Parts: sequence; C-alpha cells; structure tokens
Amino acid sequence: MIRKLIRRVLELPAELGSRRGKPKVIPFAMHGIRRDELSRGAQRVTSTLQEAGFSAYVVGGAVRDLMLGVSPKDFDVATNATPEEVHHLFRRSRIIGKRFRIVHVMMGPETIEVTTFRGGNIGRKNDSGRIMADNSYGSQEEDAHRRDFTVNALFYNPSDESIVDFHQGMRDIKAKKLVMIGQPVQRYKEDPVRMLRAVRLAAKLGFAIDEKTRKPIASHAVLLKDEPAARLFDELLKLLLSGHAWDCLTKLRDEGLSGGAFPLLDVVMGEAADDGFIRLALDSTDARVRDERPISVGFLLATLLWRQVDQRWQALQADGEKPIPALMQAMADVEATQDNDFAIPRRFSVTMREIWMQQPRFDARSGQRPFRFMEQPRFRAGFDFLALRAAAGEVPQSLVTWWADFQKGDNEARQALIAAVKDEEGVPVRKRRRRPRKKPAAGDVA
Repeated sequence: MIRKLIRRVLELPAELGSRRGKPKVIPFAMHGIRRDELSRGAQRVTSTLQEAGFSAYVVGGAVRDLMLGVSPKDFDVATNATPEEVHHLFRRSRIIGKRFRIVHVMMGPETIEVTTFRGGNIGRKNDSGRIMADNSYGSQEEDAHRRDFTVNALFYNPSDESIVDFHQGMRDIKAKKLVMIGQPVQRYKEDPVRMLRAVRLAAKLGFAIDEKTRKPIASHAVLLKDEPAARLFDELLKLLLSGHAWDCLTKLRDEGLSGGAFPLLDVVMGEAADDGFIRLALDSTDARVRDERPISVGFLLATLLWRQVDQRWQALQADGEKPIPALMQAMADVEATQDNDFAIPRRFSVTMREIWMQQPRFDARSGQRPFRFMEQPRFRAGFDFLALRAAAGEVPQSLVTWWADFQKGDNEARQALIAAVKDEEGVPVRKRRRRPRKKPAAGDVA
C-alpha cells in the first residue's frame, strides 16, 4: 500500500517502479574484485563520502570491466549525497551539467565523476520522448532502474568488497549478453544515443545484443537526426577510439544506424570495400589504443576524409587546375559538405588541413626544401599519413623509405640522398649565373 502511494506521488513508470525481486548482494568470494584494484582516486572519494555518513559505490563500466578482467580507464561513483554536499566535501571539485548535474572531483591527475542517485520521477521530455531535464534524486534502487544496460548497473562497495546487483547484470556478463533495463523502445526515445552505446559496447566487449534490445534499433534510428551535431560527433569519437573501430562501424551498418545519422560513415564504409587505406588507418588507431599510446583525433579524421579529398583533388587537376590550388579547393569542398552534417571542432579541422597540405611537399626533395619541410610542426603526422598511403599502394614505398632515411641521417647522408634523387630524375645541376659587371659611368674614377 505504502509503495503504491509512493509510486503514485512520484509518478514512477511501471517498468521503472517494478524490479526483478530483491537485489543480490554478492560477496568478494563470488566475484574476486579487491578494493586495491580501484584507482587511488576512486578509493579516496568513496571512503570520504562514507566517512561523512553517505552511501558511496563505484558503479557502471568500471565494475563491468573489472569483472571481465579489464583494467578500467576511469571510475564513476554513485552516492546519495547531493551535488552540493559532494562539492562541499572535496575542495578540488566542480558541479557541471544542466540536464543532470554531476560533480567532477579532481584527485591528482585523475578525475572521478560523482553522480547522485537518480530518482524514478523522470523530468521534462520533448515531443519525441527525449529527456530534456533530469535533476530529480532518489534511492539506489531507483538509480539502478534508470541505468541503461544490466551490465552497467552493478554497484561495488569498497568498504566490504561486495557488489549489489539489481538486474542480474552478473549473469549477463557471464553470458556475454547486452540487455536493456526497462522497455527498449521507451529507453531509446528518452535518449536515442543509447542505440549507439549498445552497438559500441557490443563490439568492444564481444557481447551479443539481446534480441528485445536489438530489434527496435533500426526502426528508431531516425531519432538520432534530432540529436545535436556536437553530441553525435562525441559519440562517433567514442566509437572510433574504442580500440575496436572497424567492428563498431561494421555493427553500426549492420544494425541500420549509419544511414542518415552518420553521413560520413556511409561514405567511409562504402570506400573501405574498394581499398585498404581506411581499414589500415582504423587498425593502426586500434593498435595505438590497445598500447595506450596517444591518439591524434585530427589525424584520424584526416584519414577518414582523405578519399573524398583525393578524388576531388584529382578531378580538379584533370580539369586543368594546378596541384596546390586544386588541393586547397578540394579540401574546402569536402569540409563544407561535412560541416553540414557534423560539427567538427576547429582544433581538429586545422590538423586535418595541415596533414593534407603536406602531402604534395613530400615530392619536393631538392635543395633546401627537405630541410625546411622537416622543421614543420606537423611534419611527423604528415609523414605517418604518407606511410599509410604507401601501405595502401597509393604512393611508392620508396618515397617513404627516402624520407625515413633523410630523418635519421646526418647532414652528409642527407645531401647524398638529395643528390641521388637528382641523378635518378636526371635533373641537371644548375650553374650559378654570374652577374654582368657594371660599366663605370662617365666621370667615375676607375
């Protein structure tokens, strides 16, 4: 009776207000995750909150990854403390977000994202059902119902090393299955980006998407067109930097999500079947992600759009345009097309343009030009891009070898490389012209 009254007051939807029985509290002996597997920041944040009298759990992807034997890249904490109470406890913290406020707590180089348990009273929605405001707080159980997938709704308590499982997420992890919490259609309407997350997680984790979770995706892909371009761009980056980029893009296409929502990917996936350039670029990015090496987003986007730029470049040259002006026009045309669909931040587009503009300069290997070129800030990125083009058979491998030797060589070796190019191409050595002697003017003293 009391529960019905509470649900009526809070206007809880039936699928969020119900639960699959009581939550399971799983002891350490059954999962094997020790508290020292958490980052120092996550341990400090949870212990500080608990010592202040609040509940605090590590939640979401970090718990899932630890269950899979994967080292998490970041840790999120859920608590019953309000954002203001969290902010008061941690000097180096800030409250961010409008739709749902969260707290970023800085612990040395690490940032821990702290969220207050979300309530079942979902906030303001638009006409399509998307949640526009959601700053209502509730219990741990309500928060578990509001999470997207069962494998992301596990709460780890560092104080006793137990896991609280409301939706049999442990079972689904063992079954390698991705299951939506609640009614998939409604959850996709509330936040269409969940469809992209389903694809990314399934590809990244090697999980199968539960049929009830998967079935509505293709028919609701159109909802993504109403999402802000900047948000879609961020989700695209998560896909490309997941360490399983090709698998993610392939699954996007298979589930009907690439068409219309990601025009860039329509082109990319079509071109990838024709040559190996894009596949090589994505494989290289995946390898860097796995090795925890830095990734240049500008470089990655340059590889994805290069085929369009190159085709336009060649067409303009065929019409009689000179190489450099033709390349500049091709770049402008392609970027204008993409800006209609994606909001590529300027910090990335600048890098793209610099890498593209460098490509013709690798053909110039005489005089002082190679020395000056190598001093350019983006030279190394441009060279790596050239190496990808060579691996795809677009330019001779000998050109890459020449520049690799030029970078490693001393001045004498570099001069020899330049001389070898002259001999190979039959370029005559220009003799220095003597200036004609100036005739003395009348009245000048000889």
